Formats: sequence, C-alpha cells, structure tokens
Amino acid sequence: MDKILEKAVEEGKKMTALGRTATYIPELGRMDKSYLGVCVCTGDGQYYKYGDADERFTIQSISKVISLAVALERCGFERTFDRVGMEPSGDSFDSLVKLDLTSDYPSNPMINSGAIAIASHLASEVSFEQMLKFTRLLCMDDEITLNERVYHSEMGHISRNKAIAYLLESKGILENSVEESLKFYVRMCSLNVTAASLAGFGLVLASDGVDPATGKRLLHSWVVQIVKTIMLTCGMYDGSGKFAVEVGVPSKSGVGGGILSVVDKRMGIGIFGPSLDEKGNSIAGQHVLRELSAKMKLHMFADNVPEF
Repeated sequence: MDKILEKAVEEGKKMTALGRTATYIPELGRMDKSYLGVCVCTGDGQYYKYGDADERFTIQSISKVISLAVALERCGFERTFDRVGMEPSGDSFDSLVKLDLTSDYPSNPMINSGAIAIASHLASEVSFEQMLKFTRLLCMDDEITLNERVYHSEMGHISRNKAIAYLLESKGILENSVEESLKFYVRMCSLNVTAASLAGFGLVLASDGVDPATGKRLLHSWVVQIVKTIMLTCGMYDGSGKFAVEVGVPSKSGVGGGILSVVDKRMGIGIFGPSLDEKGNSIAGQHVLRELSAKMKLHMFADNVPEF
C-alpha cells in the first residue's frame, strides 16, 4: 500500500503545474498549488498516508455531501428532494442557465444551486455548531474548525452564488432568506479538513454509516445509499461521467483541492491537491485516484479484488 501511494503521488506531482488554484476566492488563490497528499483509511482502522495528507485546507463543495446526508436524516427524502433534483446537470457547478431557462428546480444537490437550496432547508433545522460537531464525528477528526479567513474571503466575493440564491428565492425554492441560506452554505464550505479527515469520512460511508472505531451508527443505511449514488453520478461536477468510467468510485471534489472517495466495504480515500482543472477538480488528485483504482482494482465493477 505505501509503495502504491508513493508512486501515485510522485507521478501526480508532475501534473500540478498544469492547473490553477481557485482564484475567484482570493484566499484560496493564495494556496501553494504544488501541494499533493493522499490518505487511505481501511476497515481495520489503519491510516496509510503519503505527501501532504495532514495539511489543512477548506472542504468547500465536499461539504455538500454532509449537508445532503443531514437533510435526509432531518427532513426526510420527500422534503429534501421536493425542490431539488437527482440528475447530472452537464453544466459547471456554478451555472444557473438551466435553473433559469429550462427547469424550476436545481438539477442535483452537488451543484451550487442545489446545495444552496439544501442549506436553506437545514438553516431552520440545525445550527452551524451542530453541523460542525457532526462533521467532526463523520470525519473522525475533532480538530475541524471554521476557517474564518476563507469564510470572509468567500462572503466578500459571492456575487454569482448570490445571483443563484435570488433566482432560487424568485422560484419559491428557499425556505429561509437569501442571506441566511448563503451564510449557512459558505460556513459549511469553509471548514478546515485534511486528506486524512476525508478518508475517515469515506470509511464511515463505506461502512454503511457506522463509525468503525466505536460501532456507533451515524447515518441510516438508506441515507448512505442515496449519498453514494449521487456522488457517483454528480460528485465530480460536469466531469462525473468520465471519472465514473475511468475510476469507478463514488467521489466528491471541492475547489479547495480535496477529493473524497468511497470504496464500499473496503476503505475511504482522501486527497488534497489544490491545482484544479477547468471543471474545478484536482488535476493531480484525479491522477492519483486513477492509479489507485487500477493498481488496487477499486472500480465498483472490477473483479478479483486483491488483498493488502
């Protein structure tokens, strides 16, 4: 395992120069794009790391997985998907074209419009402090905090998401005000995590919502099933289909450079690589996952799974 991770990361580092950090959020734009780290957390509680796996960065859109899971737990299936769809959008994560011209509802909860709608649901149900506490449980990381600098940087450059939120409000989709919905959404995006945090969360999802260390159930089985399915179909923005074919592992990316991946019943994988492609996905992180999938036969349709 250690040799596989080392080789994948060292090869991936050669690709970091090809991308860019998320400069539209100034604080993220200052990140060193040469960072690259991976962590694999296996069912027996072992953490395998290489590179910058313990470097803190903001979770960004990976928080949409947490918000969706909590919405399903607290609001139920019908209310959660009453005004948010479950289909891939085919558009960039911050697009509002289809929402404005062809649909009354966001395509899915993994794009910004859907996530803002989910945040509006949750703002009446749970506090940010409760969400933070639950995120720490899901990630098995008590050190997760709100990155105030990124939060204020993002709130100061939020014109596009504000436009999306007002469009949602005009269609009667928001349950709270634009301001409250966006504040909740951006706070969740601004949580400081590591690749190891994401690997821990991935293992909880791979373990059917049960914390393998304590045996405590954190999420219902039906919630985990829905979340993993939407991660597979929508989690890598408008690159989700190609990624599913090549890697075949439910995953969710964020413009902070993180990728969360779930190998059912086997492991969780967390990656940090802030050099992004044009779709907003980590360039080197995708390479690492392609290598891991091929070497360890992680694709959900692979046969003859090896032992490690």
